[in-house]
Amino acid sequence: MNNEITIRKAVIADIPRIIDLLHQVNMVHHRLRPDLFKPNTTKYSEHELKTMLSDTTKPIFVYNDGEVLGYAFCQISEVKGDRLLCDCKTLYIDDICVDERARGRHIGKDLFEFVKRYAQSISCHNITLNVWAGNNAAMHFYQSVGMQPQKTGMEILL
Repeated sequence: MNNEITIRKAVIADIPRIIDLLHQVNMVHHRLRPDLFKPNTTKYSEHELKTMLSDTTKPIFVYNDGEVLGYAFCQISEVKGDRLLCDCKTLYIDDICVDERARGRHIGKDLFEFVKRYAQSISCHNITLNVWAGNNAAMHFYQSVGMQPQKTGMEILL
């Protein structure tokens, strides 16, 4: 078994582990907001993941130390010539996960720092992401790597 730690773009062979990790993320969200998130499913299907792997605007990075222990789903968007907004390229972290069995080993920080260097290398202005209210562990993590609130979404339950 190869125990060399690498962070790299995901490949088709990584999909089964990514699906496992997507289940973990889904259950975090389901426990937090069962009124919004169904249990025991994933955000993306195997087919959707295969398509995403070939989309250069949606890179997926994995942390691998012999097995995939984490991932970062990213989306690159660019504003040009908008009437209101300044021209800018943004890397949005759509989803980030570290296997619950591997937490506390700084894998999330390593993944985030890798994504940050990648965003800098492609001349992004910023990195953005969303965190569900009540996901205090995620909020604390993102603040610990230097992120700060950009905007706030609000709701009223009816």
